[in-house]
Amino acid sequence: MIRKKGFLYELNKNKLLFLMIAPTLIFFFINSYVPMVGIYFAFTRFDFNGGLFGSPFVGLENFEFLWKSGVLWTLTRNTVAYNLAFIVFLNATAIFCAILLSEMTGKFFKKLTQSVMFLPYFISFVLLNAIAYNMFNYDTGFVNTTLKSWGSNPVDIYNTPSSWVFLLIMFYVWKNVGYTMVIYLATITGISDEYYEAATIDGANIFQRIWYITIPMLKPTFIILLLFALGSIMKGQFDLFYQLIGNNGILYNATDILDTYVFRSLKVTFDIGMATSAGLFQSIFGFVLIMTVNYLIKKSNDEYALF
Repeated sequence: MIRKKGFLYELNKNKLLFLMIAPTLIFFFINSYVPMVGIYFAFTRFDFNGGLFGSPFVGLENFEFLWKSGVLWTLTRNTVAYNLAFIVFLNATAIFCAILLSEMTGKFFKKLTQSVMFLPYFISFVLLNAIAYNMFNYDTGFVNTTLKSWGSNPVDIYNTPSSWVFLLIMFYVWKNVGYTMVIYLATITGISDEYYEAATIDGANIFQRIWYITIPMLKPTFIILLLFALGSIMKGQFDLFYQLIGNNGILYNATDILDTYVFRSLKVTFDIGMATSAGLFQSIFGFVLIMTVNYLIKKSNDEYALF
């Protein structure tokens, strides 16, 4: 029987490799694992005099309040629904644009288009808020100014929650499609030309080559990006929602997510216990989701799973 070699043997054998990875392990330990002690806040009514472990222990009272108030359901619904929409529309648009660019023959126009589409990724959310405000402001916004010039009534978009369901998705896709497209474009570039040449010889047209070769080859990349996105599905896009919605309470029911709720809980009421309980629920939900999806993918095709 072959005896398994332990961790100390591997450590002694690969000292240099463990030494190289040590800074990364220390970084994540200090910044990701040590702060997890703060989870205890979720089960207390925080008191500055008592500190972390001196505050009154209230058990699941904070979670019970979130559940009974109905806030937790609304926040979970909005966070999950928006992130699913972001994943679907962003990846669909990025794949479509990547395929179009890959079929272009003009190198200059191809590089120019790719650069123009990538540019919004570097625009800050503060500037994005300014763009949205100048477009949709009721009195002086571009949209309402145009409607008035056509003799139509202006639209009060900042007081219409349903409008922001589409606008938030549109702005998110517009800002991130260039970055995601580059990932898919790199995958397409790595596909062997032999597949396309063989398909052309067999009489396949451009649409058939895309459908039977390009799209199937993009499947592993899509699954990896999907798993990464699902892992943070409960984190939302705080910068996007906070900058575009801000403190507009009229839009909260349709646009409020867990991140913005936690931020307001700390900023307005400084309720650390309530904010931590919402954040803990957010983390547990995301962990269970990513483990479940990874298990299902691993069961169907082990090569596509993360672990």
